[in-house]
Amino acid sequence: MKINFINLSSLKTAVNNNTKNNSKIAEYQLSCVEVLLISTEAVDKSNDKLILNAEKKFNFSGKLNQLQLVADSGISKLLVGVGEEKKLNELSLQKLGAKILFFVNAAKFSEVKIIFADKNHGKNAAQLAFGMVLQGYRFNKYFVNKKADKELRVAKIDFFVADEKVNKTEFSKLEVLANNIFFVRDLVSQPANILNPQSYAEICKDLKKDGLEVEILGVEQMKKLGMNALLGVGQGSAFQSKLVILKWNGGKKGEQPLAFVGKGVTFDTGGISIKPSANMEDMKTDMAGSAVVAGLMRNLAQRQAKVNVVGVIGLVENMPSGTAQRPGDVVYSMSGQTIEVINTDAEGRLVLADALYYTNTKFKPKLIIDLATLTGAIIVSLADVYAGLFSNDDELATQLTKSGEISGELVWRLPIGEEYDEMINSDIADMKNVGSGRGAGSITAAQFLKRFIGETKWAHLDIAGVAWKGKGDSMAHKGATGFGLKLLDYFVRKYEK
Repeated sequence: MKINFINLSSLKTAVNNNTKNNSKIAEYQLSCVEVLLISTEAVDKSNDKLILNAEKKFNFSGKLNQLQLVADSGISKLLVGVGEEKKLNELSLQKLGAKILFFVNAAKFSEVKIIFADKNHGKNAAQLAFGMVLQGYRFNKYFVNKKADKELRVAKIDFFVADEKVNKTEFSKLEVLANNIFFVRDLVSQPANILNPQSYAEICKDLKKDGLEVEILGVEQMKKLGMNALLGVGQGSAFQSKLVILKWNGGKKGEQPLAFVGKGVTFDTGGISIKPSANMEDMKTDMAGSAVVAGLMRNLAQRQAKVNVVGVIGLVENMPSGTAQRPGDVVYSMSGQTIEVINTDAEGRLVLADALYYTNTKFKPKLIIDLATLTGAIIVSLADVYAGLFSNDDELATQLTKSGEISGELVWRLPIGEEYDEMINSDIADMKNVGSGRGAGSITAAQFLKRFIGETKWAHLDIAGVAWKGKGDSMAHKGATGFGLKLLDYFVRKYEK
């Protein structure tokens, strides 16, 4: 899908060029739709016959997200309400852009012309375009015979704006973010026979070309560090576990970095505590947290962010075999604390335990944020609307909540505390990897992680419900969402200098 920003003065010429003769007119009518963005104020004051007819026939008022397709001299025109102009913000424009694309694609138009004449909203067209690009993503890599049916029909979108240079500049920045959201979605969408700890590590190694420093630790290196919690999860797999360290040094030399840690279970059978077969194929997405960390680091490098950041991802595959970890096993984590493995399907927290401790002691960051598809319990609590947020620092939790509201990737804070600590105390080790009873599954998982980060500012994002959606929404097609990248990109900007 090609996006163009064109000066408004060229609009008449562009339309005339497509309607010079009868054959061109017919082609234009079938393939192209003109989109007119109209505020509620404009409807109230309008003397335009087209708008007045739409108001009378279809009750078109210009309210936000109101769409009405009409014909004008044989040309298809889509009237789009933007509501009250003073209430427009980046997120509402992005969602509106996504809604427009969904509509015109379903209507089988291949070309779209969007008229955005207001000089006072120089970035509005870019934000609309960003939403359209996000909605236009498709993961079609493995279609052979049916691929054409799954393709996006819209091939070209022309924005006619008062100031095309402003929009081009703004969109070029947003396009970098969009491409990295797609990088995350692509990773999460890959089947586990393609994406495993070894192949994933190679993809991360290739990020050197974007300017990242990349280090990959293998099994023997992790053994020397004492990462037995992480290694225990992957010991039943034919693929050796990896720890990937990504660094971006865009800030002042020697300044403490921000740190992001991701769970990268490339497939989770549950291990010996094997999952039910129904929907187990979805467990290819159990590495979504790591994908967001990799995508964030790539995005920061590509936009030359003025901040020091480190990203750490633990890559394992959780499989049942003769060498797999057993329920009842006790492992020594890198921190020296012992863990009784009650349930091998509570594996993500074991991976994160060593990855968090390593990140904290090795890099001594200002703060640590981890992302993981950690618990099914968070879906019971928050469905696919919010990610669960847990933190030992109120200011950090507030920053993430506000970044979520701005980006549209919402988080909801849940409690942690000493009362929940008691639920993960073991009779034979320092802790067990699941809580007592059925209650507070997401909270006890977060409480478990808290034991490995000391006094460092820390937040845990449980993205199990939001990383993959069974049906599309305004900003994503069905499947991987890339949730977390927009949120963290906004968050990191507050620390740039």
